[in-house]
Amino acid sequence: MNFETAALHGGIEGTGISHIVEAGKIDVSHGVILYIDGVTVSFEGFRALNDLSFSIDAGELRCVIGPNGAGKTTMMDVITGKTPADSGSIYLGQTIDLTKRTEYEIARLGIGRKFQKPSVFESHTVFENLELAMKSPKGIWDTLFHRLSSDEEDRIFEMLKRINLAARAREPAGLLSHGQKQWLEIGMLLMQEPQVLLLDEPAAGMSDEETERTAELFLSLEGKHSLIVVEHDMEFVASLARKVTVLHEGSVLVEGSMDTIQNDERVVEVYLGR
Repeated sequence: MNFETAALHGGIEGTGISHIVEAGKIDVSHGVILYIDGVTVSFEGFRALNDLSFSIDAGELRCVIGPNGAGKTTMMDVITGKTPADSGSIYLGQTIDLTKRTEYEIARLGIGRKFQKPSVFESHTVFENLELAMKSPKGIWDTLFHRLSSDEEDRIFEMLKRINLAARAREPAGLLSHGQKQWLEIGMLLMQEPQVLLLDEPAAGMSDEETERTAELFLSLEGKHSLIVVEHDMEFVASLARKVTVLHEGSVLVEGSMDTIQNDERVVEVYLGR
């Protein structure tokens, strides 16, 4: 049984919220975890993605920027299976073609996505949100009668520390600030140990202090997970970026360090022109 077959037939533990893939089963022997190759997507004649090609290294923290309409959201939709590609391929590691997978299968394979608006269980405590994200119930009785082990409790408390919410653990999630809800949702995704995290404008609506802490959190994840951060806040991007990909009209306009991006006349023209 090859990896793809094993991964989708008992080799993966699913959760009620999203996904988890068996550690070490994605072939990243070439150092790349995500290949996007020649992807085109059209909506009623408009090309949202136009022969888009780039790759993400295993453990890399990549920032993706671009003006409105550049194709950033469509790119994430295609990676996660929400929108089918008209042409091109997207590979997770060397062997798994995501364009042939359903949205649910892609989630189970270890790709987590965080949308702009945080989605948490507001009537449950912060601790309970993380607990729900970690569980992998097989039926209603497992859900009703599951009891946390000491190892599971330790994992939750470690995550609470990581996302700066240890002091709010027993409070309803609905009482958190916008930024803290963002942290909680990121923590919920991390409880499932995703291979790749897609983060859509995670700093939007945050205070300066929350933005700074979010940058620290993402930098602490570098090397353990592969992150694609789509963002408009250039100061936030500058605090993270090792490598930045600029999209324009559905294609890669330029790619490189933050210094390279800021001094590229094409990037300046695209942003000033919008």
